[in-house]
Amino acid sequence: MAWVFRRAGLPVEITREADAWCEVRDSEGATGWVWASALSRRRTALVVGHRKAEQSPKETVPLRDDDRANALTIANLEAGVLASIIDCDGSWCRVSVGNIRGYVEQGKLWGTLQGEVIR
Repeated sequence: MAWVFRRAGLPVEITREADAWCEVRDSEGATGWVWASALSRRRTALVVGHRKAEQSPKETVPLRDDDRANALTIANLEAGVLASIIDCDGSWCRVSVGNIRGYVEQGKLWGTLQGEVIR
């Protein structure tokens, strides 16, 4: 066994599918094969900040009350925080973290593709 996820709900990217198996990649670039039925359809994302490849654990990303850069910041999310995706319009994602809901710039999340629309 190459690796085991110890944190439920972490996002993975499906890179290939073969029969009942999916090859997946995690946020750190590790790949492996997973039985397709073991994957959840629930979309999640990791907060990664300005540079996805070079995140700083102390970096924070604003969770906004609207999908605008000048909207009110309702919380500051640290890099590594797991968010549940409600929807994304290709630029902003509406997410929930615990019982708080708000908007994060899509480019500051790992678990969505650039410009991806999620309904």
